[in-house]
Amino acid sequence: MSGIRHTLAKSCNWRRVFGLLVAWACMLLQPSIVRADANADYYFKLVTLDNAYEVSSLLNKGISPNLTEPKRGDSGMILALREEAMQVFKLLLDAPGVDLEIRARNGDNALMIAAWKENRPAVEALLKKGAEVNREGWTALHYAAAKGNNDIVQLLLDHEADIDATSPAGITPLMMAAQSGHIYTVKLLHDLGADATIEDDHGRTAVTFAARSGHDDIVVGLKHRLARPAVKTPVRARKPVVAKQEADLPPLEMMAPVRLPPME
Repeated sequence: MSGIRHTLAKSCNWRRVFGLLVAWACMLLQPSIVRADANADYYFKLVTLDNAYEVSSLLNKGISPNLTEPKRGDSGMILALREEAMQVFKLLLDAPGVDLEIRARNGDNALMIAAWKENRPAVEALLKKGAEVNREGWTALHYAAAKGNNDIVQLLLDHEADIDATSPAGITPLMMAAQSGHIYTVKLLHDLGADATIEDDHGRTAVTFAARSGHDDIVVGLKHRLARPAVKTPVRARKPVVAKQEADLPPLEMMAPVRLPPME
């Protein structure tokens, strides 16, 4: 009986010792966890401030260039583009192991944000570094078309962006341009082969999007084009078009409702 008590006491002692060891290990680890969280917060603040020197210091100390902030899931690169922190963007672009395709919680990646911010140098730099121009769902081309930035639209198409890429709801870049009223972007996309007959998941075409937003000039122009026979030519087979921005010409000059056919 005494042997059993001795064995139980010994077992309890080991449990006590093991518990103490675990608690001690947690106490040792906790400061490092706190430090890691603090460093992460500090890192994203530095990104926002475009403090490339201090960001570089943190990277050298082991912070990952692919770290994401908890609120929106932005990587440092995505946040730098949102905040137009270009010195940090350039630093992260060249950081070893950086992942260009990280997506924020809403699905945005670095190339998409660069297009949305109409930051051509960033778009060029990302493409040169190997950023994927095509992906499932929303793309950088959707964003460039929504902004009416023909320069970036053309750049993405020159890098073989899918001109008829569809969002999860079936929305195309042409629909985005039509909805936003960017007549020259609509013309550019259609000239390069965008299909104006595509319907989204609710049966809406680019004409529908333009009509719902009150852009009657685009409605008339697209209907005119759809009424005439046309052969769709693949984008890669066409010569690059130098598109005119909306500020270059009065809107009616291209749509010309009096004598010239719309969108000619």
